Amino acid sequence: NMRVREERLGDFNSGMAACKTAERRITELIGRYGIKELLAAVDLNLSRSESRMREKIQSLPDGEAYYEDYLETFGPNGLEPLLLPLKLTIKDDELTADFTGVSSQVAAPVNSTLAVTAASVFITLKSALDPKQALNHGSYRPVSVIAPEGTIVNVTHPAPAGSHGEIRKRVIATMLGALSQICPELISADIHRTSFHNLIGGIDPETGREFVHYEWSAGGNGGFEKADGPSVMAAIDWGDLSTAQPSEVLESRFPLLIEWTRQGVDSGGPGYNRGGLGMRRSIKLTRGTASYSLLSDGAVMPPFGIQNGQSGATVESFIIRDNERIDFATPGKVGGFKMQTDDRLILQSAGGGGYGDPLSRELERVRNDLNAGLISENVAKEVYGVTVLKDGTIDEVASVQNRNKLFKERKKIKAIV
Repeated sequence: NMRVREERLGDFNSGMAACKTAERRITELIGRYGIKELLAAVDLNLSRSESRMREKIQSLPDGEAYYEDYLETFGPNGLEPLLLPLKLTIKDDELTADFTGVSSQVAAPVNSTLAVTAASVFITLKSALDPKQALNHGSYRPVSVIAPEGTIVNVTHPAPAGSHGEIRKRVIATMLGALSQICPELISADIHRTSFHNLIGGIDPETGREFVHYEWSAGGNGGFEKADGPSVMAAIDWGDLSTAQPSEVLESRFPLLIEWTRQGVDSGGPGYNRGGLGMRRSIKLTRGTASYSLLSDGAVMPPFGIQNGQSGATVESFIIRDNERIDFATPGKVGGFKMQTDDRLILQSAGGGGYGDPLSRELERVRNDLNAGLISENVAKEVYGVTVLKDGTIDEVASVQNRNKLFKERKKIKAIV
């Protein structure tokens, strides 16, 4: 507790130092150029950002696109998904994101504020349309967000909003899904669905001290037009947040052993450009007991692919005890599960969705993925249609025949709007 208080005091002092430094330098600017010139420069900077964003929006075709996603919650009757629909409208140099029809706020901590919802819209637009230039409020001026009050995207008192990050991921997903119908060349398939909040806490019997290990494993990001999606990497909404937690630090502070950490085989969504792989990890409780809790999403619905790309792997979490697997009744949601000494917690963060038809991926790229252990032989043959011989070479004739067979076997449905 003393260490936590010292860290918080250090954060406070750092924040105060930053504010005082900013105050001093702004005062210096005013002294050198005057307040009038400084405010004029600020207005010019905002106007430049606004002009860039308007230009980017105007380059897109006018019209509407609709996409909907779901947030996974559980009630007395099991899975009770919450609807998150988005109608995206582009007219000239303005864009409107309309969430009318979204589910009402709920008692579970999955609601979000309007600020987070609007920020998620802006994050996606800035990343897709204007990624290289500075971000400021001018970029927001051409964009309108409609989020009805008392819903999961615009919560009102007293509903909880502790896991607003899950709404953030869902809003970004609906933005990607809608934009994929308008400018697929600028965006990726779905990112790894969730912030994946894993917590293990208890009292270490060796030291008598309380401990809490908080893990937010990065996952796979969506494939896009130019390349495969990045693997085990923070998504666009996390900024420069580090998700690499050193095993040596965890093991020296907590009664935990990181047995292994690796990329999840086949977790990236198949596509012409594959989705990035999620992370798979085994954490062993070495002594005493502990409580395990998980707040996440994407354990039922996987990250979607676009342009005929396929879904990535879902989030996964389970316990191995005495060589027996223990699954949780509510996937992605766990509250205070009692871990025992030598229990192993297996975590799998979600992968990224695939971009483009996996049957069009170059044979050599599929073989490289297989040789690198990123995909299994079964996926190489049954999804990508590639036949690899025992000596590691590709049977090109058999691969072409297999791909034709898989394409003809695809089920087709007609959607009526």
